[in-house]
Amino acid sequence: MDSGYSFELLVAAYYDCRKNKRNTASALRFEQDLEHNLVQLHEELMDGSYRPGRSICFVITRPKPREVWAAEFRDRIVHHLLYNQIAGDFHSRFIADSCACIPGRGTLYGVQRLHAKIRSQTQNWTLPGYYLKLDLSNFFVSINKHAVWPLLQRHIPEPWWCDLAHLILFHDPRTDYEYHGDPALIERVPPHKRLLSAPPDHGLPIGNLSSQFFANVLLDALDQHIKHTIRAHAYIRYVDDMVLLHESAQWLNAAKTQIEAFLPGLGLALNPHKTIIQPINRGVDFAGYVIKPWRMEARRRTVNAGLAAIESMPPENTLETINSYLGLLRHCSGHHDRARIANAARKRGHCVSADLTKAHRRSTHHTKDLAHVVQKPETLPSGPESHSDR
Repeated sequence: MDSGYSFELLVAAYYDCRKNKRNTASALRFEQDLEHNLVQLHEELMDGSYRPGRSICFVITRPKPREVWAAEFRDRIVHHLLYNQIAGDFHSRFIADSCACIPGRGTLYGVQRLHAKIRSQTQNWTLPGYYLKLDLSNFFVSINKHAVWPLLQRHIPEPWWCDLAHLILFHDPRTDYEYHGDPALIERVPPHKRLLSAPPDHGLPIGNLSSQFFANVLLDALDQHIKHTIRAHAYIRYVDDMVLLHESAQWLNAAKTQIEAFLPGLGLALNPHKTIIQPINRGVDFAGYVIKPWRMEARRRTVNAGLAAIESMPPENTLETINSYLGLLRHCSGHHDRARIANAARKRGHCVSADLTKAHRRSTHHTKDLAHVVQKPETLPSGPESHSDR
């Protein structure tokens, strides 16, 4: 096809999609007749009859109650197919200070980059400075798809891929879904944070790769405005959390006013309860870490949640959780929090390395009794031919 689509690209997207998802029920059903299902999906894409299927909705309660929407496995393959084809061109246009859902730009990248900017702004903590922290109100639920589409369409020249992007973006999972889990949990999600309560053509389902990518495309317009119009030299964003640094609190106030005036054009607004201007030396909370003078710590809430999870899980399921928290704390200053997690790991029956950076499953096999292999000294043969004299 002139678009560049091929069955090989679909197979590559399938392998990307099944990473860490191979044992899910939908993935196992798809793999039961893998060749037939891939060929059928390929034919639907080729003749234009492909339509997204049913989604699953459920509620998570940590760190706070939130809706999550999971597309069918075959639909997730198509999400990866589109992402693999078009994401690279968009990523090359994003600013270097845009983090999350971009290869190589996770939480650690974001917090280390902010740490470097803070040390530069304060001349290695010797000069005073201020930070402005902003958060978007009900971000994923409030996204207007008609605001995303022009930004997306502008940089997808091939009509076939453009049509596929339009189909995925404007698909409304609320028209065909199943709710899994306790029905009472949905009441714990505030109505203004539910996709089920969003107006038509508003809201992206949390849980899909395509949603994360479309959100970054929309917020790139805000990034460009802050960097090139407002001219913020020290700025970083992780999803919808933003931090600006400056020596003047008045300048940051003026920047906030300009950002508030720009956001309605994207259909977005700031959350006034999470807007903060404070001196940098009080500590900057960002992407799960708190950056303070000469040190970096994990959030108290993060560490306490990790301890609670380790203590409440069955012992045989705790190793991955323990290592994920030890990996997070590996980049922090100090020893105290790692020691708390390590002690919890030992209580659950695991071994921990001496530097408290990795836990290992304790072996269930006892040391072999070698008494029947090595003879006692008094029974060893004597003389010039004995093994002990050789």
